[in-house]
Parts: sequence; C-alpha cells; structure tokens
Amino acid sequence: MTPRAERKYRAVTAFQRRAGNPVLRRLPFQTLLETTGRVSGLPRRTPVGGRRAGNSFRLVSESGERSRYVRTTQGDPRVRVRIRGRRHTGTARLLPDDDPVARLRALPRLDSTAVRALGAGLLTVRVDLDG
Repeated sequence: MTPRAERKYRAVTAFQRRAGNPVLRRLPFQTLLETTGRVSGLPRRTPVGGRRAGNSFRLVSESGERSRYVRTTQGDPRVRVRIRGRRHTGTARLLPDDDPVARLRALPRLDSTAVRALGAGLLTVRVDLDG
C-alpha cells in the first residue's frame, strides 16, 4: 500500500470508529453486520451497505481484508445481518475473485459512492442467509 493510501485508510478508519459508526448503528433501518469478537467473544455491530438477493446478502468491504469485520469473519463466519429492521443469521464468505467495482454498480447508490470514495483494497463479501 502506498503511503498516501495508508494515510487515507488510517483517517477513514479513525473517523468511522469514533464518529460515523456510533451514529449509524443507532439508526433503526441502517443495515448492520453483527460478528463475534475474535478475542472478547462480544458482539460487534458494523454499519454496512449492501443488497439482499434471494437467500444471500452481498456487500463490498472498503478496506478489504484489513477491515476488522472481515478479519473477524475469517475466524468465525457465523454472522447476523439486520436488514430493514429484521435480523437474519448467516455465514459470511469472502469472494476475492469477484469484481468489487462491478458489484458496487449493483448496490444502492449512496452506499457504493461512499465505498468508492473512501475505499482502498475493495473486497466482496457474501452472506449466505439461513432459511
């Protein structure tokens, strides 16, 4: 990663942790991805943007495998996704062979614009929803 990309990653991550995510988590219809902390075992809720298609939910991680929720799902892929106020359990899968830029075109415009603007090292994640 170039020094400029590294600075951008650190700035975006710091803003999201301290300001963006705490506010977004409180919005009733914000889509949330809930993982179980690797060390603490506590639930971690991350605001995400994505789209449900049948029994799967797809999103694009703006920081790729550096995202904490992506690293967490590598250790324990069992997740919950809150979509439009309803919770769904599922299994997260990383799709490194998927084209995340093309995937962003299929996602809601506001979400995809933010990911494109803030992202470095995009990665598609699919959550296979139970039932």
